[in-house]
Amino acid sequence: MSSFDDAAVEPFRIAVPDQAIETLKAKLALTTFPRETSFSNDGDYGARLDDVKRLATAWKDTFDWREAEAKLNDTLPQFTTRIAVDGHEDDLKVHFVHAKSERKDAIPLLFCHGWPGSFIEVTKILPLLTAGAGAGAGEDEPAFHVVAPSLPNFGFSQATSKPGFGIPQHAEVCHKLMLRLGYDKYVTQGGDWGYMITRAMSAKYPTHIQASHLNFILASPPSPLSSPLLCLQYAFGLYTAAEKAGLARTRWFQESGNGYARIQGSKPHTPGFALADSPVGLLAWIYEKLVDWTDAYPWTDGEVLTWVSIYAFSEAGADASLRLYYEAMHQKDIVSVGSEISSIQAWNGKVPLGLSYFPMDVAVLPSSWGRTLGPVVFEKRHEQGGHFASFEKPDELVADLRTMFRKSGIRAKLLF
Repeated sequence: MSSFDDAAVEPFRIAVPDQAIETLKAKLALTTFPRETSFSNDGDYGARLDDVKRLATAWKDTFDWREAEAKLNDTLPQFTTRIAVDGHEDDLKVHFVHAKSERKDAIPLLFCHGWPGSFIEVTKILPLLTAGAGAGAGEDEPAFHVVAPSLPNFGFSQATSKPGFGIPQHAEVCHKLMLRLGYDKYVTQGGDWGYMITRAMSAKYPTHIQASHLNFILASPPSPLSSPLLCLQYAFGLYTAAEKAGLARTRWFQESGNGYARIQGSKPHTPGFALADSPVGLLAWIYEKLVDWTDAYPWTDGEVLTWVSIYAFSEAGADASLRLYYEAMHQKDIVSVGSEISSIQAWNGKVPLGLSYFPMDVAVLPSSWGRTLGPVVFEKRHEQGGHFASFEKPDELVADLRTMFRKSGIRAKLLF
């Protein structure tokens, strides 16, 4: 551990102004819904009309943000700090959750969310990770100090002010945050943008990041030059039934599910007007993903509305969260000047990897592809679960982390 700069970290509690809540409800009362058709509730066309109407009515009439706000404040230890980002902000305010385990041998872990997620994704796994496996589990089972930031332009972190704030800058923010908290050596966990950002961190700061766990895996097929044995498996289609199903799921997403990414990656300001001004537009845009990207997860209205309210009440505005797509698609500096975004998928032999595959994620690739990313020390292919693993399947994700970081396994090799 490096020294902890206590003076630079301030406790934080969510306190959305009354006026913001009143404005939200006033806008909801004036909503114009699409006209009903015989296929208004066909999910192939997008968010279902009946679902969005029900949720919008509940958001206006019965959902209690103050109750949700109090629960988040009571269960998540939250803080802010200010971080300088090279070529961008001198003092970017970053909101984060930081929960320390009572175990002296706990492993510092950075949890990195994606879109349309937020720090709320750490809620269910936080008490499990900090406590370890519980009484009788023995010293072999790890516990973790958990840091879960709101990425810049998300949640209660500050908006960025210049173009070009892409994956390298997010990686810089997350790394500097861990150093600020005294964690010179740490591990990472990420899905969605968390995959991209933690991969960039592993490339930029390999002496600090001791290992990385991913629950969303993007990789290229193995090549005959770099991975001849894996390439043979790929060339002959020697895949398990689960891997074949995963490839079918991936094709579905590429053909029918990723239009949002193309829009947000090319013209983010245009849909940003709708997300900034229309609560129902924001609700429908995010709710579609919550349904389509999960494995029949039984979302309650309260869960959905809390999730979406974090975007509606975010400091930067819901529209700001879209810009990362544009910056990533136009990024030319991931590790060094001139490198392409594909470098995130390049082999990194310096940081051990753990890979958890969930069948209803939006990309579920064969294991031979994932193994082209780096030295895989843990891998599991689950039978259930989707894109938001920490929220859908918290016990399974935590079990994977515990297994990966047992003292009898990779933990013995980590430099803490």
